[in-house]
Amino acid sequence: MYRILRKEKLAPGIWLMKVMAPFVARRAMPGQFIILRVKEGGERIPLTIADYDRQEGWVTIIFQEVGLTTRLLAKLNEGDGILDFVGPLGRASELDGLKRVLCIGGGVGVAPLYPQVKYLWEKGTSVDVIVGARSKEYLILEKEIRGICNNLYITTDDGSYGRKGFVSDVLKELLDQGNVYDRVIAIGPLIMMKVVSEITKQYNVPTVVSMNPIMVDGTGMCGGCRVTVGGEVRYACVDGPDFDGHLVDFDEAMRRQRMYREEEQHICKLMEKEGL
Repeated sequence: MYRILRKEKLAPGIWLMKVMAPFVARRAMPGQFIILRVKEGGERIPLTIADYDRQEGWVTIIFQEVGLTTRLLAKLNEGDGILDFVGPLGRASELDGLKRVLCIGGGVGVAPLYPQVKYLWEKGTSVDVIVGARSKEYLILEKEIRGICNNLYITTDDGSYGRKGFVSDVLKELLDQGNVYDRVIAIGPLIMMKVVSEITKQYNVPTVVSMNPIMVDGTGMCGGCRVTVGGEVRYACVDGPDFDGHLVDFDEAMRRQRMYREEEQHICKLMEKEGL
C-alpha cells in the first residue's frame, strides 16, 4: 500500500495528495504520470505527477472528483493507503536548452504545468505564466507558481480575481506587445489548448500541448487516448502526453471526448443513488 502523507483541499472538488512512493519519485520527471488503483477490483486511472522529492521519496498528485474512482480516492485520508501506484509513465517533457518560455494552464491543468515551471526556473530559464480558472475559488497553486516565475498573469471567467476573460486574451496581448518566446507550453481543457495553438501558430511560436485529458488506460492497450498529430495516429499515454500543438487535430479529439457523455451521465446518476 502507498501511504498518503498529506491531503489538502485546494478548491471545491479538487484535492492534493502527497503519497509515499520512493521508486516512482526516484525516476519521476515533469510531464510524466502514474496509474493508480484505490482498491482491489477497482478501475485503473492515470493522474499526472504534480511534484516529487527523490530524497524523501514522495510524489504529489492533484485530482478533481469527476468519476467513481476519484470520488473514492477523495474519501481517503492521511495515513490511509492506495493499493496500486505505478509509474512514472509517459515521455518526460523536453525542457532543456530554452531561454524564455511562456507556460499556460487552465483549470486543473495548472497541476501538471507546475512541475514544468519549477524545472525551467531551476534551470535558469526565464518563465512567464498565465493561469486561468472558472472563478477565484477554483484557482490552484497560485502561491507556489508565483515564487518560481518572472511574471504571473491570472484570469477568471467571471472576473472574481485577476483579469476577467481567458488565458488566450493575455497570450495575444503579450505576443502583440512584441514578447518573444522560445516555446509556449499549454495544459488544460482541449478547447483552451486549441485556441492557444491557433494564436501561437499565427505568430510562429513553437507550442507544446499535453493531451493527458484524454488518457484512460495509460499503457497504449485501450486506444482511448488515440489522437491524430500531423495526420498520423499517436497515443497520448505512450507517445506523449506532449505533442506539437500546431499539428494536433483538436476537433477530432473533442468529438471523441464527447462520444460517451450520455453513458457518463448515467453512471453518475447510479453513483449518486449508491451514495458515492
